[in-house]
Amino acid sequence: MKAFLVLLTIFLVSLARAADKPNIIYILADDLGYGDLGSFGQITLKTPTLDRMAAEGVRFTRHYSGSTVCAPSRAVLMTGLHTGHVSVRGNGFAQLTETTVADVLKRSGYKTACIGKWGVGHPPPLDDPNKRGFDHFYGYINMFHAHNFFPSFLVRNGVKEPLRNVQMVAFKNPPVEREGVGVAEVAVDYAPELITQDALRFIRESKDDPFFLYYALNIPHANNEGGRYDRGMEVPDQGEFSDKPWPLAEKGFATMIKRIDDDVAKILELLKNLGIDDNTIVLFSSDNGPHQEGNHHMEFFDSNGEKRGMKRDLYEGGVRVPLIVRWPNRIAPGRVVEEVTAFQDLMPTVCDLIDAKSPRTDGVTMLPLLLGKKANAKERFLYWEFGERGGKQAVLQGDWKLIRLGLEDPVYELYNVVSDASEQTNLAVDHPEKVQALKRLLKSIPDDQSEFN
Repeated sequence: MKAFLVLLTIFLVSLARAADKPNIIYILADDLGYGDLGSFGQITLKTPTLDRMAAEGVRFTRHYSGSTVCAPSRAVLMTGLHTGHVSVRGNGFAQLTETTVADVLKRSGYKTACIGKWGVGHPPPLDDPNKRGFDHFYGYINMFHAHNFFPSFLVRNGVKEPLRNVQMVAFKNPPVEREGVGVAEVAVDYAPELITQDALRFIRESKDDPFFLYYALNIPHANNEGGRYDRGMEVPDQGEFSDKPWPLAEKGFATMIKRIDDDVAKILELLKNLGIDDNTIVLFSSDNGPHQEGNHHMEFFDSNGEKRGMKRDLYEGGVRVPLIVRWPNRIAPGRVVEEVTAFQDLMPTVCDLIDAKSPRTDGVTMLPLLLGKKANAKERFLYWEFGERGGKQAVLQGDWKLIRLGLEDPVYELYNVVSDASEQTNLAVDHPEKVQALKRLLKSIPDDQSEFN
């Protein structure tokens, strides 16, 4: 009897420890628009797994990316610092220097992996993710390399692993900072498939320990260099879309959306089969708004819904992205959160989740919202900058967004993004007091990061 009680105690302690440290999977799509998912209004393309994930979890309708392009957006996600404070503020030459979510989780006993597209900073060293808290990395380091869906190599923990693809002669010698871009003359190994396989392997091998998987896709991004060959939205085949009366690029885009949904299904099924579904929180989002590259046109499937703008804009279409979070038996199913949340909130949320001290961030924990409690009553603001020397800036507070365009003689646009979700009516002239208040927030952002170092 005594031995049984000892074993029971050990078992209960292990259960409590597991509950204290849930597994965390963050799935990040690349250039997926607010309107590309069925649960966010998509009609033509079907995303049954992600729609079910939303029904089983919580859907955030006012969630914002870190930036309107990939590198700074992913930097904000990893550090909790907005583009006025983080070291990587654009797609130009820069290196990440701050503490990451992976650093915090690794110090707290988590196994950590980044699988897919790193693309933070330019050009990052091959082992950059491993230096930023990730025990394991597999995929693309350089954001430009990630354009290529049939690359000649991928990177595993700082080492290039050759693939069977052979690149076209025209792309064999690109500049060093764009190594690996191009189009395959011989296309055998489809990188998104290899990346998914590695993510599933990591989950299987980590099932007995708390783990953090940052599953960072490079689809439905375009192969910018392949657009000239009508191979911008390149997939192994168009499958069920091959007979659609659509342009080739749109068939490819549709296939990529289906692949994302199918791969999420594989992850969720594996979690159930391994018996760790209830102790795993899964988040799904996109790094910025929809693109119009590689011969793809965002209007074809209405990728931004009613939102104005797209990737590289600071309008809602450029920075407002879907967020779905699922955590069985902890998050009540079928809920919708309309409060403002953002990429910089991941860091404090994770720290709150595991009871770890958070580095200084621009974020606010989302844990109360996830658990159905009230949000912090203090009104916050979000900040973005984009372009040379911050040629575009925007600040959002409550229902109001102020956008500054241009360095010399800047133009200011003011929108109520709740009553005017399409940002059609510039209210700057009608509300000068609101313009001035939001201008003061813009000016409060320091030009350097010393405050946060």
